[in-house]
Amino acid sequence: MARIDGVNPEEVDAYTRKVLEAQEKTWGAPLLNHLVYARRPSIFRGARAMWTGIATSGLIDEKLQALVNRRVASLNGCEF
Repeated sequence: MARIDGVNPEEVDAYTRKVLEAQEKTWGAPLLNHLVYARRPSIFRGARAMWTGIATSGLIDEKLQALVNRRVASLNGCEF
């Protein structure tokens, strides 16, 4: 459980809603960290830009990205 409450996905701008809906479709619910980031749209867009940049750079294979994400989540006690 996040120490900071996230946003209500129904009360965000269109861009944020689209991202959260895609996460719900993929993982069954929006990711908690994104709900917290969305409290500040500029931070949300910055975080999304970072992940998009990593994904499109071609520097890190998608499978390795997934493994790194899960390892970091595990280290942080996330129930990813």
